[in-house]
Amino acid sequence: MVEKPSDGPRGSEDPKSPTDDEWEKFVRDSELGISASNAPKEPSARARMVTERLRQQDARGETPPGWRTGPAVQGMNERPARRGKLWAIIGIPVALAIALVAMKPSLLPGDPFGTGGWGGTGTESASPLPEETAPPSAAPSAAPGTPTLDRPFAGSPAERYADGEAGIVLPEAEPVGSFSKDQVGRALKQTKALLVDANIDRKTLLGGTPETVLGTLDPKQPQMVSDVRSWLRKPDKQNNPLLMFSRFDKDEVRLVGDVVKTRGRMSFERDEKGSVVIHADYTFVYALAPAGPDSTEVARVIARRVLETELADPTRFRLTPGKLVIVRYDQDLANTGCGIYDGYMHPRFDSVPTKGTTKPTGPKVDPYDRSRDIQNSGTETCGTASRT
Repeated sequence: MVEKPSDGPRGSEDPKSPTDDEWEKFVRDSELGISASNAPKEPSARARMVTERLRQQDARGETPPGWRTGPAVQGMNERPARRGKLWAIIGIPVALAIALVAMKPSLLPGDPFGTGGWGGTGTESASPLPEETAPPSAAPSAAPGTPTLDRPFAGSPAERYADGEAGIVLPEAEPVGSFSKDQVGRALKQTKALLVDANIDRKTLLGGTPETVLGTLDPKQPQMVSDVRSWLRKPDKQNNPLLMFSRFDKDEVRLVGDVVKTRGRMSFERDEKGSVVIHADYTFVYALAPAGPDSTEVARVIARRVLETELADPTRFRLTPGKLVIVRYDQDLANTGCGIYDGYMHPRFDSVPTKGTTKPTGPKVDPYDRSRDIQNSGTETCGTASRT
């Protein structure tokens, strides 16, 4: 605070009065908030005069550099350069470490972000598997976790399988014998459409008729077409649609979510008759719950199917152009009731009795082990799944 001017004559000055330069310094320090206890004593007239001059210089841009910032703030302009050198040394490794953890949080011990981890309680999915291009050498490793309505494939290798028809990846078509690349490509697409309609299409899964399958089959293969129609029309032990189709009784169970997990491969080759044989080997995994709206238990059914279709040489065989002939169909079904032939799969639940009267009598097998050949197809043996 500037003191009240003395009572002496106007213009007279105390020998100890500060110079103009000292007073300018005081005004500048006052704007920086320096305590008034250190302020020099000076008449208020000079204070107003000096202050006004400084304001005019400031308006014209003539004030000394840094008079408002002061030496303490000016020094900050030099410190960032030193800090920049320090960050150049330690900042880059830290940034790389943060980026690595962001891409793969599992590198951190425990679960610091509360994601639940693979098999945890979160809704995240594990990273998908690469495409299967050859038979695997062993069964997949264990997958910890418990299935829930929100995450029905937790605790199963199927959680890393592709979703639905995205898991049916066609090989690149090539000309084979008398067949062009386009003809082979068409046969591959038809085989995929048959697999999708028989094992993924929601209408088929809930007991509907797989029209695409019926439209793909060659009518000049009459036994196959009549067999399929009789399986669907009146299923029994001799006419079992589960030999080729995945179907569930919607009055008994409901599908959990909209996804069927799919894993497998497809290939083709020329046989000794000049035909193109397409080989498909796929595993389909279904998540189901009891039909009651309040039920929360989730069970899985695993269906592995091996299908071979043929694009036969029309110069040697009586065939319908653009249609497929089925030459093989095998299946391995896991976690479904035994000894019942009503045309539906019946998942085993802990909370409700499983439909069916026959207990599993076959060997225990891992339904996710795609390194082995299909077992028990076409027999009365009903095996036990080691996991679902």
